[in-house]
Amino acid sequence: MSLNLSQIDRVQTITKEDFLKNYFKPQKPVVIERFIEDWPAFSKWSLDYMKEVAGDKIVPLYDDRPVDFKDGFNEPHAKMKMSEYVDLLKSKPTKFRIFLWNVLKEVPVLQKDYKFPDFGLRLMKGLPMLFFGGTDSYTFMHYDIDLANIFHFHFEGKKEVILFDQKQNKHLYKIPYSLITREDINFSNPDFEKWPNLKKAKGYTTYLEHGQVLYMPEGYWHYMKYITPGFSMSLRAIARNPKNLGKALYNVFIMRTIDTIMRRVKGQKWIDWKNEKAISK
Repeated sequence: MSLNLSQIDRVQTITKEDFLKNYFKPQKPVVIERFIEDWPAFSKWSLDYMKEVAGDKIVPLYDDRPVDFKDGFNEPHAKMKMSEYVDLLKSKPTKFRIFLWNVLKEVPVLQKDYKFPDFGLRLMKGLPMLFFGGTDSYTFMHYDIDLANIFHFHFEGKKEVILFDQKQNKHLYKIPYSLITREDINFSNPDFEKWPNLKKAKGYTTYLEHGQVLYMPEGYWHYMKYITPGFSMSLRAIARNPKNLGKALYNVFIMRTIDTIMRRVKGQKWIDWKNEKAISK
């Protein structure tokens, strides 16, 4: 048995009007296959090119170890030079990933390689983020703290994507005071005996290849697994739905504060309680 997933719509290209009407307003994901072929990045961006322009940069690396109470928010598990990291990605499977790496700040020359597309939403110019991963590495199922609209541009290799909207929260074993589900669920091949509620969740799936763009609506849960080494860039636009905007403010100013305080006070007991609560709920 597998998850109840529909294929995400795919279009070759799209006008702003069609995007707003068919995907943004109904908050439905879509893959646009040939939207960035006029970008220099389309022909230039590869792992080798990143090694060439950013080889000496020290990059933060994350793997799939469970959250520990001692870990700060988004604290890396290791660091290495980008050149060494690219060599590692190309030589063997590795769990190490880069996420939320700010292109503007780290390698300004890369800004010349892409444009901010006009989808009818105001994109945040200061936050183009890069994500890298090796064969079989993956991100835990999570949603973004600001519940933004996300445009995810993929480069080199192939990536599996699974999405759920916020209505599926009750089926996903969401961790309280957190943005993730139980970390021991393998969304590529879930154990339904252990996680029976997942059978009720309805989501979406697709694969991304070089030059394709995925639109993820506000607050969508996403799990991404690298089938081969590759990387992606995300551009985001603030949530427009007032309810989602309210949730985003709550997450940033209240939820994160409560979680930080409780980690200090209760330590690992707090993490264990949250994991238990995800099941009992």
